[in-house]
Amino acid sequence: MLVTTKKMLLEAQKNHYAVGAFNVENMEMVQAVIAAAEEMRSPIIIQTTPSTLKYASPELYLANVKALANKAEVPIAIHLDHGNSFELAMQTFRCGYTSIMIDGSQKPFEENIALTSAVIKAAHAANISVEAELGTVGGKEDSLDNGEGGYTDPSKAKEFVERSGCDSLAVAIGTAHGVYKHAPKLDLNRLSAIREVVDIPLVLHGTSGVDDKVVKECVQRGICKVNYATDLRIAYTRGVKEVLAENPDTIDPKKYGARGREYVKQYVMEKMQVVGSAHRI
Repeated sequence: MLVTTKKMLLEAQKNHYAVGAFNVENMEMVQAVIAAAEEMRSPIIIQTTPSTLKYASPELYLANVKALANKAEVPIAIHLDHGNSFELAMQTFRCGYTSIMIDGSQKPFEENIALTSAVIKAAHAANISVEAELGTVGGKEDSLDNGEGGYTDPSKAKEFVERSGCDSLAVAIGTAHGVYKHAPKLDLNRLSAIREVVDIPLVLHGTSGVDDKVVKECVQRGICKVNYATDLRIAYTRGVKEVLAENPDTIDPKKYGARGREYVKQYVMEKMQVVGSAHRI
């Protein structure tokens, strides 16, 4: 059941829901996300970032996902999140990732189009989906600090999509990566304006910490893929800390890994209901 994201997101767009995309760091988090998808009968996107792929190879993460996806009864995609170079995009493409994000949002407009188009040319030859980003989602993603970020211009978004040919577009409307110091204020009217002129699925990054009601409103206004990363790390770490606090002499990683895994699963199941992907399979 390992699939690309194109059909998955077009189906979400057609039926006015979004698919949750969850960043994983280890085997237990992969297990948790897929177990949640199975229980909730939901399509799912599993993501790894460049820093995660420095910790372990894309081949290793793919093997974890593929081993579970082969036994799953729901569609699962494995996606490169915030691919920061053509080389990394091609590395994940060659090893078998079914979806790729190339993030040229830090570059000037024309350079972003050129980089995105180069990745698309290679990926589309094998029917692999490509996500791009225009405007910069603020906060810290891996080692890259985007500060306050920069909003997506609707007119530029239309031109970018037409010229690049990307399958989905991450938009900047006020979210940020990492832990929010204050409740974020999203520019929902900007999102609606982008939706009016862009006909491909739109993606919301930096959603950890955004109020569920706001996320639902974003989905109603056209978001088809919702990314969660920071809150999964928090959930997993909370489980580990609890076990070690209860029994400081614990030395078996399975003991605290299981608690972390369960907390991630519960979190993912909650967010599937928020984005509307539950019971779609």
